[in-house]
Amino acid sequence: MAKLTKRFVEAVAPQSKGHVVWDNEFPGFGLRVYPSGKRSYIVQYRSRGRSRRYTIGLHGLWTPETARREAKALLGRAAHGGDPAEEREEERKALTIKQLCEHYIADMEAGLILGKGGRPKKETTIATDVGRLRRHIVPLLGTRRVRDITKPDMNNLMKDIIAGKTRVTVKTEKLRGKAIVRGGPGTAIRTMGLLGGVFSYAVEAGIIEHNPTHGLRKPKYKVRDRRLSESEYRTLGDILRQGCQSNQLRIHADILRIIALTGCRRGEIVNLKWSAVDLEGSCLRLADSKEGATVRPVGLPVVEYLEKERPHRTGTYVFPGQDIDNAVGNFPQSWKKLFKDTPLWDVTPHVLRHSFASMANDLGFTEITIAALIGHAKGSVTSKYVHTLDSTLIMAADTVAGYVKALLEGAEFRRNTYTLDRQSRQSAIEQMLIESRPTG
Repeated sequence: MAKLTKRFVEAVAPQSKGHVVWDNEFPGFGLRVYPSGKRSYIVQYRSRGRSRRYTIGLHGLWTPETARREAKALLGRAAHGGDPAEEREEERKALTIKQLCEHYIADMEAGLILGKGGRPKKETTIATDVGRLRRHIVPLLGTRRVRDITKPDMNNLMKDIIAGKTRVTVKTEKLRGKAIVRGGPGTAIRTMGLLGGVFSYAVEAGIIEHNPTHGLRKPKYKVRDRRLSESEYRTLGDILRQGCQSNQLRIHADILRIIALTGCRRGEIVNLKWSAVDLEGSCLRLADSKEGATVRPVGLPVVEYLEKERPHRTGTYVFPGQDIDNAVGNFPQSWKKLFKDTPLWDVTPHVLRHSFASMANDLGFTEITIAALIGHAKGSVTSKYVHTLDSTLIMAADTVAGYVKALLEGAEFRRNTYTLDRQSRQSAIEQMLIESRPTG
């Protein structure tokens, strides 16, 4: 035994077997010398009746003085009931963000993570979530331990995604497929929302006590408010008629027309099956929409189109793909091709959906009626026992679809606005009373 000084430590000769030299002034503090000549500082202590040994670190990275101070701190923790060796082992085993994300993905794919309406997430949602986890969160935080993540870390992560630090183009499993990861405010908002769900999952699993995303200030979500004007509907009609002249684009032009006439989501029409079409009931009975099973009223122009096409279409899907019984493909590429170099270059299927709802509002229908028409959560008709829709909904679907169809065919309307001067209002009341009086 001797006092461990720099000169002494470097002078100790290695032996054929590793050995330990203890400091004669500080019991429990020692130097382990390996046969290779490597040296490391250790501390020996007792915890819960067991003798434990903890390696502080290698000589060179640690000096005898810094290692002695560390040894005093470790022995102090042991004296108060701690176990530094066990704590280090737990730290080594501590879950990283990457590992947590993979656990979350496995449970999500097994249907154990519930999404909207308390239902397991859909395949498309799972694919999107997996992309956000593996392309944004894991590259920036993957090696960090879950228990160490703080709210400032979340704020920095959000800023990095907004700044595009995860921008990359990656290949996908599809033939010649690629995913362009751009980042930006919208991506950051949705990714942080997903990460909040992952941390809630970790809280429920007992991995952490608090969700570090709670209370995080996010950028204001930019609401997509683009809608078509009546003149743009007429332009859309011209574009769709031109598209129908192409064998390659005809079916995609028809899909866009049906979206414009129904306000449905693009996936609901692209993947529409004949089994979901109820021509007699003037509705679509969608078994698996974003809101779950839902009944969607459709107007007479849509019913007439489906009646006309039914005899000429075989297979499961209303808009079939080629060769095998599947839904038509390449829709995103085709709609972009249809609108390219036109005044409607920025129009998407969502714009058509939003425009349908806006037109219904212009025509005087209530918010709850519009929600039922487009299958929004506020008014979605979801009961599987609904066999006959309310005539009010059918009338609303007829009115909006008929108006949009007329615009697509080039019609121009003049709708009078309600004048707010007293005389005009009084005249309107008197006219209403005259029209309401019984005859005879």
